[in-house]
Amino acid sequence: MQVVQALQQALPNTSVLTSEEACRPYECDALSAYREKPLAVVLPENIDQVKRVLQICKAHQTPVITRGSGTGLAGGALPLKEGIVLGLSKLNKILKIDPLQRIAVVEPGVRNIQVTQAVEPFGLYYAPDPSSQIACSIGGNVAENSGGVHCLKYGLTVHNVTSIRVLNMAGEEYVFDEKDDGIDLLALLNGSEGLLGVIVEIKLKLLPKPEAAQLVMAAFSCVKACAEAVTAVLQEGIIPAGLEMMDRFSIQAAEDFAKVGYPTDAQALLLCEVDGSHDQVQVDAQRVAEILTGQGAYQIRVSQNERERTALWQGRKNAFPAVGRYSPDYYCMDGTIPRSQLAYVLEEIAKLSQKYDLRVANVFHAGDGNLHPLILYDANQPGQLQRTEAFGCDILNLCVDVGGTITGEHGVGVEKLNSMCHQYQGDELEIFHGIKAVFDDTGLLNPGKAVPTLHRCAELGQMHVHKGQLPFAHLERF
Repeated sequence: MQVVQALQQALPNTSVLTSEEACRPYECDALSAYREKPLAVVLPENIDQVKRVLQICKAHQTPVITRGSGTGLAGGALPLKEGIVLGLSKLNKILKIDPLQRIAVVEPGVRNIQVTQAVEPFGLYYAPDPSSQIACSIGGNVAENSGGVHCLKYGLTVHNVTSIRVLNMAGEEYVFDEKDDGIDLLALLNGSEGLLGVIVEIKLKLLPKPEAAQLVMAAFSCVKACAEAVTAVLQEGIIPAGLEMMDRFSIQAAEDFAKVGYPTDAQALLLCEVDGSHDQVQVDAQRVAEILTGQGAYQIRVSQNERERTALWQGRKNAFPAVGRYSPDYYCMDGTIPRSQLAYVLEEIAKLSQKYDLRVANVFHAGDGNLHPLILYDANQPGQLQRTEAFGCDILNLCVDVGGTITGEHGVGVEKLNSMCHQYQGDELEIFHGIKAVFDDTGLLNPGKAVPTLHRCAELGQMHVHKGQLPFAHLERF
């Protein structure tokens, strides 16, 4: 292919991968249900090389799929067989730390946890902490607007990014800053899933490390009581740093894996962390324990030191790999609902589990209603993947029907294209495509992801196509 030859001429030999063996690790992200071998994988070492890659791909009308660490869970980095994977893992420098302004400027390949480790000597940290924080990259966090267990109090990635530098398909640079007047384009870029530009530099907000933090673990014999306890804590005016809930299956899996002392007889477990000054933390932890006891918790455990607090979090943060030990494959969903609907939605998911004859473990950010049901299946068994996808789609549709949305932090990618048709109408999808066209008039940046065509939705029987073909509709492959 001419485009591959042009890339090989423009970049060092080690930066262009074309063999089947070398490209295999890039065939999918962490959502491994779908795989595709790209034309080539390019691994530029600096921004100038990224610009050259984009210019070459534009000249040859070749799609570009930007990839971070590959920890995504919605197929957002799934290659196209006629496209190029643009891996940014070599752009991994922390360019600047300013402890006075409390900011860090990083390249997209810097891993999430590296930021906190680098600024720890200054008594600072970076708040968003996805479960994959030891591996996931900041560029990917921005692309998916990732959260983590502490997002309730400190927000998602969008609330902790103050500036983004991006390139378009022509290699032209644009900077979006929180100080810009007019439309909040900085927020638009967070969660844009590689459709609007290639992120090459990010300025992050840093926070002072709290004086103290304590974790309250509460075990419940009833899922409904546990769900109602979430609302009870927040109604008291307490804003926890983290408020996480797990069902019995995920509790058992996490305890078997991490051995942190979770009560495996509980039907539901709540992890509530409070932070701040030493005095305030003691008051809040005691108050939370009293509230949860009043809501029916039969066992309360409050961390007594930093080691114990960290250990109790490890079970929750390792819930995904823990559940993976029980099945050859699992499908991680990501929907968000009003907190008042937690108990109802969990009951409905249990019914769907019986309907599809597939086990499901529920772990989620209860404070902001972000669900992560993990559906267990075996891709080697005929029909199981299809049943799993239908089960997942029903969960997302349920989230929308109770007033929620189909994603909280994992993005749409290819996984949730059909669910987008359930959440949005034709006019809304046209607006999304219009925004895409403004930023990327070539349609070559991550085509076929995040926003379905109206024709796709019409084929699903969920809307009528009443206007002409949308831009780039021919590029949708999934």
